[in-house]
Amino acid sequence: MKAKYINLFTDFGFKKIFGEEASKPQLIDFLNALLPHENQIIDITFKNTEQLGANELDRKAIYDIYCENDRGEKFIVELQKAKQNFFKERTIYYSTFPIKEQAERGDWSFNLKAVYCIGILDFTFDDYETEPERNEVLHTIKLKNQNGKVFYDKLTYIYLEMPNFKKAETELTTRLDKWLYFIKNLEELENMPAIFNEAVFEQAFEKAELSKFGQADLEKYEMNLKVYRDYKNTIDTAFDEGKMEGRMKGIIEGRTEGKIEGKIEARIETVLNAKKMGLDTETIAILTGLSIEEIEKI
Repeated sequence: MKAKYINLFTDFGFKKIFGEEASKPQLIDFLNALLPHENQIIDITFKNTEQLGANELDRKAIYDIYCENDRGEKFIVELQKAKQNFFKERTIYYSTFPIKEQAERGDWSFNLKAVYCIGILDFTFDDYETEPERNEVLHTIKLKNQNGKVFYDKLTYIYLEMPNFKKAETELTTRLDKWLYFIKNLEELENMPAIFNEAVFEQAFEKAELSKFGQADLEKYEMNLKVYRDYKNTIDTAFDEGKMEGRMKGIIEGRTEGKIEGKIEARIETVLNAKKMGLDTETIAILTGLSIEEIEKI
């Protein structure tokens, strides 16, 4: 049966609901569901999603959504569809841009505004697979000292592991529950559930309804959906095969050597498949953690 609503894990769908000027109420409501009561947002301003380095040789960053609230605090919101090497490092690197852009010429006190990096992940972290928190959805990370005390409270990383969110409609109790259910299940819904009978959600469902799209937007979405499905299948397959091959070689040649070779071959396969899909070199570099020079040699 043809879907009634868009898939929110596509770039088009995600930005349609959260990344347009008309979508400010939805983005503000979603962000406030993640933030403590004392840090609630009243208004936001969308900023340029392309962040340039200090000079033309520096690597740039392109965010899915980048905005600033009424207090000057910065929010990066990223939708991550599949696992990639050095993903955590990438988010930390991304967070340096809104920090550096606050620098002022001349005398300056170094009083920074808060920066929030929010990742909506369509996968789970490998390093939590054997930990008690392996089934948690929300991870909030701050800079802490050796005693677990927050050392700096103006830099926050928030990761949402969407595969771990398994609540049914009848189990939704919090604002965040509703948004996570909406994000994860939207494409599968036939109608808006009664629990979403509020203006901000009603607007979101209306914006997400495919029958209301013009032909140009519909074609753009369909292409985006195909790319998403091909992309996710390619990346997931590459990582799964890389892991399996690494384990097999670990048995034969030693665990450490097997893991390294498995990762290398997984990266190579990822690069080859990404090239077949027509992805540009910079995007492939972000996906794999390889340099542009390494990619061009494959």
